[in-house]
Amino acid sequence: MSDRLLLERAWVDGKVRDDVLVVVEGGRFTAVVPGASVAGADAERVAGLALPGLANCHSHAFHRALRGRTQRGSGTFWTWREQMYDVAGRLTPEGYGRLARAVFREMVAGGITTVGEFHYLHHRPDGTAYDDPNAFGHALADAARDAGIRLVLLNACYLSSGFGAPPTTAQLRYVDGSAAGWSDRTARLTGSVAAGRLRVGAAIHSVRAVPREELGAFRDRAPLHVHLSEQPAENDDCRAAYGVTPTRLLHDAGLLGHGTTVVHATHLTDEDVALLGDSGTNACFCPTTERDLGDGIGPGRRLRDAGARLSLGSDSHAVVDLFEEMRALELDERLATRTRGHWTAAELLAAGTRHDSLGVDDAGAIEVGRRADLVVVDTRSVRTAGTGADEHTAVFAASATDVVRTMVDGRVVWDRDEDGAAEALGRALATAIEEVWR
Repeated sequence: MSDRLLLERAWVDGKVRDDVLVVVEGGRFTAVVPGASVAGADAERVAGLALPGLANCHSHAFHRALRGRTQRGSGTFWTWREQMYDVAGRLTPEGYGRLARAVFREMVAGGITTVGEFHYLHHRPDGTAYDDPNAFGHALADAARDAGIRLVLLNACYLSSGFGAPPTTAQLRYVDGSAAGWSDRTARLTGSVAAGRLRVGAAIHSVRAVPREELGAFRDRAPLHVHLSEQPAENDDCRAAYGVTPTRLLHDAGLLGHGTTVVHATHLTDEDVALLGDSGTNACFCPTTERDLGDGIGPGRRLRDAGARLSLGSDSHAVVDLFEEMRALELDERLATRTRGHWTAAELLAAGTRHDSLGVDDAGAIEVGRRADLVVVDTRSVRTAGTGADEHTAVFAASATDVVRTMVDGRVVWDRDEDGAAEALGRALATAIEEVWR
């Protein structure tokens, strides 16, 4: 069975085109024909601007419970982290599943079709394993399936609270004891999940949390994600422990390259930028989280020019809005340099639709043979009206609330016009978050 849609406007082959007929069969695009108003007479007409599905390449779903709470008062990343540990200590697999289902649904409502969940909450509060050592991972997989989003579970290794220091408090829930223990648990997770919308990737929480002698266990694993140089203190402590920057440490361990994504990459030396660029490593920026925590502004344009490939994530979910992440990449650099025009709208849209750093190479474009993911943006809202209905509308005017329809693998998983859809999502989020704080 096939579906035929006539898209009023769509981003195809790097530009916005009118009257694009798409045919979907078996969850993939089998025809993409611009200028097909007559040929598409028997197709469903879809008003608005259609984009490829957005990719949220860095998420910690449980952080959503912190929105509106950690912004009160003053502090730093490190004081925020203590509040995050409080939430991490409260969760059960069942409760986390309910929270994640609502958070993933919020993502789908904002046009996100693939999420990379950087997952490090594994065990009971005292550090002992559940009867199912991947109980949290399975809860996240079930939540993503129910929400209709494609999940890449980036199963994270965490062994130390900082360069050999033992884990404490909520960190006990993260620890597998060794890279070998992490590998065993990951193998069980990979073997127990059904093929389809869940994939399993690897993650090193950070060079703080995984000692140098354990890094070799992650060579040749892809996709591999790692928090990198989010804070100057990490760089200082890494130099004190090993005499090199975190980037150089990963390079010397043979972990940089096309299959690796470094997250944040905020505080880099010139050599770090060159190492990441020369190796073609991916860099995932999370601008709304980086500004919320006061982390700083990373060298996004310099990394891109050096050869690194950029993607985007919502990280702590201060907001869940990939359109905001796109434009923030440009706007933050304007603040840092006091000049405009570092990124084109097309480049930013490409960063927001990059699924390949998550190991999903067949999504992110409205193209024959690709997965049939679509995001339809309302071009007549109070935010988008009169802005041109092109890529600049998507990047510099639209918000997540302007998403009318989201389609994953040819299946509609969000319809804003469905009676009560937004209200039901709000209630689900409120209920799940209130349960955490009780």
